[in-house]
Amino acid sequence: MSKRPIIIDTDPGIDDALALAIALFSEELDVRLITTVAGNVSLENVTLNTLRLLNFYGKDVPVAKGAAEPLLAEFVDASNIHGKTGMEGYDFPEPQEELLLPEHAVNAMRRTIMESPEPITLVPIATLTNIALLFAMYPEVKGNIREIVMMGGSASRGNKGVMSEFNIATDPEAAQMVFQSGVPIVMAGLDVGLKALVYPEDSEEIRTMGKVGDMAYHMFKRYRGGSFNTGLKMYDSCAIAYLLCPELFEVVETYVGVELRGAMTAGCTVVDLRGYLHREPNARVCIDVDGEKFRRWFKNAVSKCI
Repeated sequence: MSKRPIIIDTDPGIDDALALAIALFSEELDVRLITTVAGNVSLENVTLNTLRLLNFYGKDVPVAKGAAEPLLAEFVDASNIHGKTGMEGYDFPEPQEELLLPEHAVNAMRRTIMESPEPITLVPIATLTNIALLFAMYPEVKGNIREIVMMGGSASRGNKGVMSEFNIATDPEAAQMVFQSGVPIVMAGLDVGLKALVYPEDSEEIRTMGKVGDMAYHMFKRYRGGSFNTGLKMYDSCAIAYLLCPELFEVVETYVGVELRGAMTAGCTVVDLRGYLHREPNARVCIDVDGEKFRRWFKNAVSKCI
């Protein structure tokens, strides 16, 4: 079976680091390109973190630096969750600077997509600024994109605003452009991320899984996406889990819009589960995940990162 070609758009970030590891070591995925975007921390830090991770994992995947700020919104990072650098808690080797492409992420994505003999899957696990710019500048790429499998949004409450999830709320205009793009979308959002938990006993088990497991354990100790003692939320790994093990999720096909002007709800993904808006579905939304099966899948996936 041939590997599925993907481009990962990311902003590492502790949970991004594990999602990247699982994708890079998977025998089913072919990571053609990694692009970076400001989100969890600044563009410079997330790019540096990506290059450090690739050196640590021993993987030679090209990296392209993307947008340093949202299209319109003021940029506010999540360093309160991930630490000032985005990946505190572990001493990484120096980055592989030679993997950093001279071209902007949008141009690198266009080239990679258009040169691919088979459709590419885009896997944004960060704010959607780069993807929105790609579609605005080079709409021709849509014809060679299989689908977008994203981490972001919520069908219920939020984790940045009352109703808004971080990746969408950071650049709601970009998110709305992507949802209106006509490209097939799978949204693995906050609803499943809140149930994709790694518990203390899992962390202790992961600690024994080679250098990647040891790295994960030490960063988990600093990660404030939940509590180390009561369960850490593996948001970004949900997108990779959907690619590799979609049966873990309950999925509905529906319309998703993004609130842009709400005084208290800007950045909210309006997931029309009951058809009130009478609009054609534009996304497949993960509304539930089997938490126990996810735990087993996650640990098994990390154990293969060698």
